[in-house]
Formats: sequence, C-alpha cells, structure tokens
Amino acid sequence: MPRFKGKPSAKYSAAALISKGIRRTSWPRAWGEHELENRYDVVIIGAGVHGLATAYYLAANHGITKVAVLDKSYLGGGGSGRNTAIVRSNYLTPEGVAFYDRSLALYNSMAQDLNINVMFSERGHLTLAHTDSALRTMRWRAEVNKLQKIDSEVIGPDKVGELVPSLDVRPTTRYPILGALYHPPGGTIRHDTVNWGYARGADAFGVQIHQRTTVVDILVEGGDGPDGKGPGGRVTGVKTTGGDIAADVVVNCTAGWASIISAMAGVRLPITTHPLQAAVTEPVKTFLPAVVVSGSLHVYVSQTDRGELVFGASVDPFATYSMRGSLDFTEELASHVLELMPGVSRMRLLRQWAGLCDMTPDYSPVMGFTPVEGFLCDVGWGTYGFKAGPVSGEQMAELIATGTTPTLLEPFSYRRFADGNLVGEKGAAAVGH
Repeated sequence: MPRFKGKPSAKYSAAALISKGIRRTSWPRAWGEHELENRYDVVIIGAGVHGLATAYYLAANHGITKVAVLDKSYLGGGGSGRNTAIVRSNYLTPEGVAFYDRSLALYNSMAQDLNINVMFSERGHLTLAHTDSALRTMRWRAEVNKLQKIDSEVIGPDKVGELVPSLDVRPTTRYPILGALYHPPGGTIRHDTVNWGYARGADAFGVQIHQRTTVVDILVEGGDGPDGKGPGGRVTGVKTTGGDIAADVVVNCTAGWASIISAMAGVRLPITTHPLQAAVTEPVKTFLPAVVVSGSLHVYVSQTDRGELVFGASVDPFATYSMRGSLDFTEELASHVLELMPGVSRMRLLRQWAGLCDMTPDYSPVMGFTPVEGFLCDVGWGTYGFKAGPVSGEQMAELIATGTTPTLLEPFSYRRFADGNLVGEKGAAAVGH
C-alpha cells in the first residue's frame, strides 16, 4: 500500500510541531472545507471509518480522487466514535477470519501508512468459557483459527489467572471460568484517531468531506418499482440538503441507518437496528493487561491508556433508533463485571453511551453490488464494524475501481440471503467484542 506522502507529512513534521508549540500559532486544519459540487465520480454516504477508509483507498490505491464523503452529522460521530476500540481476528468462519485478519494487519501498519499515532496496543484478547458448550465453541473457533494461521488457542483457568490476575478463577464462583480462547494479536486502538487519519489522508489526495450534509434521497432511474427505483434501475446521484449531486456510484456506509438509506434506492436489506450500550469508569492505575470477553455473561472489558475501564454488553433486545442509556444496562453490566472481577466493586462509573448496530440474520455484513446498478453497500456490521474498517475500505475501493468483486468480499454479497449461503458468525460475534 502506498505510504503517506505530500501535504500531511509536511504539515506535521517534528520541526513544525515544535515551532507551533513554542510560538502558539494557529494549527492548520487536518482536512478542508469545500463547496458542494454538482458532480462526483463517487459519492460515499457516511463519514465513519468505513466511508473514510473507502475514500482514502480509492485515492491512494487507484487514483480516484473525484470523491465526496457526506455525513448528516460530524466526522466519526456515529458508530466509529461510539465503539470500544477493540480489534481482533479470531472469528468463527474461514471467511470471517480471513477478512478480519487482513484488517488487523492494516491496523498494525496504520501509524506508518497514515503518519499518525493511532495508539495501537497489542495486549491479547481472552474470550471466557463458563459452560461445557461454550468451551466446545472456543475449541471450534481455535481450530478454525489455526487452519487459517491465526495465533489463537484454548487455555485453562490457571493460565487465565496468570494472564489476568484480577479475574476470579476459583471453581466455586457462580460462573466458574472453565477456560478461554486466547488470541495474543488482539488489542485496542484509538478509534477517533483512526477516523482523523483516514480523513486527513483522503483530503491530502483531493477527496472532499462534507459534514452536516444530509442525504434526503437517492436518485435512480429505470427501476422496476412503481417509482422508477429498485431492481433494474441505475443510480444517477443523490439529493442532499445542500442540493442535488450527480454520480455514477453511490456507496452506503451508514451502519445503523443502512436500511433507511438503501430504501431510498429501492433496495430492501434484511437488517434491523439495535442500540449497543457501553460505559467507562474513573481512571485508576493499570491492572488489566488484556481484553476480556464473556459470551455467557454478555460483557466485555478493557482498560485504556488513561486507566479507565471500558465496559460493554450485547445489543439491546429491541429494535430502535434511540441512543439513550438505560438503568437496566448499568445494573446488569455492573453485576456481571463484579462476578468476573470482584475487586473493582468500589470503582465509580463516570458515563455511559450507546451506538446503533445494523444486525443481519447471520451476523455478517452486506458488501458490494446491489440490484440497483451503481448503488453499493458496506453495511450490516452489527457490533463489530470498527474492527473491519480498514479492510472494508480497501476491498470496496478495489471493487469500485475494477468493477469486479474481490475474493475477500465474495462471501458477503447481497445475493447470499436469496441463495441460502449464509455466513454464520453469531458464535464469534454475539457479544460484539
């Protein structure tokens, strides 16, 4: 992949940082503001990690720079700024493992590629098993991982206790830890910096990012539907609050809003939107060296560089677009965390938040072409879209530039639901992390 060069590296050289710090002069904008033009080669809806990565790789890898990224809010303000920043590749299906492993590789080289400190921390990822059936699933995943040459193995409770001393591994607990799937390459990364890095990189190549620009309709002609949309039609552009834009390719990267945006083009997606809540504690001295996940207890926890504990759970059991926190979540989360780590009982929660997750029936994404020519999707990521941001952008850019579906994307096509070729990832993604 091309290394970052030109304007960004010059703007942020060591000498420039020192000079601006001493003189207290104003900092240059990381990405510019532009007037909305009448036409682009590609319009990407959604300025999160998927949309920004697609724009960056279109420009960096394929020289396609006449690109507009539109977002109704601010850059990274959706799921890309509301997640818990965990990355890993130890999924359940061969298709998923290969996909996420490529994404993890891109995360590993991102600081150099984008010339920005994304604070990647490879600290290891533990998925705990509290029942015999959960332990069987962990062994199943481990064998799939090993066949795909992924560093992953099942370890016993003694080893779990050595890796994370704060976990209660006694056999007399209510939910005893029988073992865990240990994935050393897993870790965390600074999610907002990932968004900023891709935005700055895309902007340096000439891509335009338009924040607070809402797409109110997708323009399609020649479709089979009563309104001229739907299968058989082709995209001609989008209608926004800033005016109409002509484009031959429109990409839907809107996560929780994916089904609403696709419906504008006459494309129905088997997606429901559910809130996913998370919370963070006050900062304390570092004591949690790994990411810990419990599928049975529906909880995951990691510790930030500032010392905060970041907690999450599974999606709320009802479909809604509300992102309000709930007391039920806080109570359930606290009780399950204390069953794993009784020693944190006196820590205080500082805040909680929620994001929107676009859930498919098989817990795998919908990527690539749709029945409407020129309308593409990169959606259906559920609770794990941030992990796949880099590879999704890379592969979607290749698809747009070449007109053919890359091998990594083939299992996740829109057609699989009609063909019955589902990619069942629930065993590795039901809790989200």
